[in-house]
Amino acid sequence: MPKGAMPVLVGVGQVTDHWDGTEGPEGAPSPNSLCVDASKLALADAGIDASEIDTLAVVRIFEDSVPGDRHPHGHNTNLPGTIARDIGAKPSRAIYAAVGGQSPQQLANEMAARIHAGEIECALVTGSEANKASKAARKHGVEIDWTDSDDLPIEDRGMGEMLLSRPEIKHGIIAPAYFYALFENAMAARDGQTRSQRRAEMSDLFAKFAAFAAANPYSQFDTSSFDAAFLATPSKANYPFADPFLKWHIAQDAVNQSGAFIIMSEDKADALGIAADKRVYLHGSGEAADDFISERPVLDGSWAMQTAIERALAQAGTNADEIAAFDLYSCFPCAVFSSMAVLGIDHKTNTRPLTLTGGLPFFGGPGNNYSMHGIVSMAEWLREHAGKRGLVLANGGWMTKEAVGIWSTTRPKAFTPVEPMAKPMDKVELVTDPGGGTVETYTVTYGKDGPMSGIIFGRTDTGGRFIAAAAPEAMPRLLEDESPVGLKVSVISADERNTFVFA
Repeated sequence: MPKGAMPVLVGVGQVTDHWDGTEGPEGAPSPNSLCVDASKLALADAGIDASEIDTLAVVRIFEDSVPGDRHPHGHNTNLPGTIARDIGAKPSRAIYAAVGGQSPQQLANEMAARIHAGEIECALVTGSEANKASKAARKHGVEIDWTDSDDLPIEDRGMGEMLLSRPEIKHGIIAPAYFYALFENAMAARDGQTRSQRRAEMSDLFAKFAAFAAANPYSQFDTSSFDAAFLATPSKANYPFADPFLKWHIAQDAVNQSGAFIIMSEDKADALGIAADKRVYLHGSGEAADDFISERPVLDGSWAMQTAIERALAQAGTNADEIAAFDLYSCFPCAVFSSMAVLGIDHKTNTRPLTLTGGLPFFGGPGNNYSMHGIVSMAEWLREHAGKRGLVLANGGWMTKEAVGIWSTTRPKAFTPVEPMAKPMDKVELVTDPGGGTVETYTVTYGKDGPMSGIIFGRTDTGGRFIAAAAPEAMPRLLEDESPVGLKVSVISADERNTFVFA
């Protein structure tokens, strides 16, 4: 395999299954079966046989992404191996990716670089989630069995780095929505918005995503009635989860979805006779990773997003104005607002697609694999809009790990491999016994019976940051519509945990 080969994406496929357990186990999907179906579609799209694949990379499924997580339907201990077996592939290299929603685009960047380096010739990248099937089977008492394995040697990249710090865990910041709510409220405070004003802003943006999802045949959910008013209004169908988020501002992982793409050297594509109108090229890529959220100097945006996007645009020799379509990661509104700020996009005046699926709350949020659907949908869109450029932003953690790809059917003059993942230089000092300070951002978390806890990030008079949980007497102020950001608090510290009241 010669060095310097031009990588090209030649096949894509995606599937969405609506099995819900109400009619028994027949037809129940599994992560393996979904990947197999999507992979076969990608092979058919490229017009090649599975025997051509020398490298198989699989995005890590949800049940293998949480330490100590149980496998209620049995454990497939070699998902790459069983996928290869069931599609008839015999790859010499098989990878089970580390945790993170950046994985699909990051794997695309990696496979393209390996092709260019002459290490591989043809890679299949796939992933799936069957959380809907799992939840439905347990709800209806249906027995499904995902137990499987294979003897194909694989490179299991494990869980990846820890994304939560001990102080964050000690203060109850343990769910993605809690982290993202801290970002969202920092943005709201910057823009002078109350809770209700922020919900209106978020809902105006996400109503456009919901409308796109409603027209997408691969969407998991029916969002045809999800207008901005519905999204902004608390209700039984759209209950509070973590201020300012209601249910439908949040990625929905109860899905049965899978996607796959094939990327190979241009020489191999020529030898296999793959048509020119199937070919989509990676013009630029960028990757960056940030620190624990409590250590980041800026909370109303994302350094990692900015760095990864700017690297990809520079590598492609283009700018945001020349991008015709986007699939911006949309697990929460603040993720979209952050990337739009980097790209200079105002969603109120922008006419270009910001999503090609409908987004994680409405199309579906299949764990680490959502951006696989973004890449597949982008390839399909670019084939219909030859010569245009599209940008896919894939996000992992809480705007922690970013991978960006700029794609086009136009062949670039040369290919440049992705740079090593960028890491930040600056951190904020975390103060363990602050005594008091000023609210920097906040959220209120909810349970079935209503408000459950309040959490703030604060700043001391000397600029250090602290985390604190609300004492009961502080909760009423946190629940007011007016933001508490900027207010003074007093803090008591004990057993690695800070508790605050308003001063």
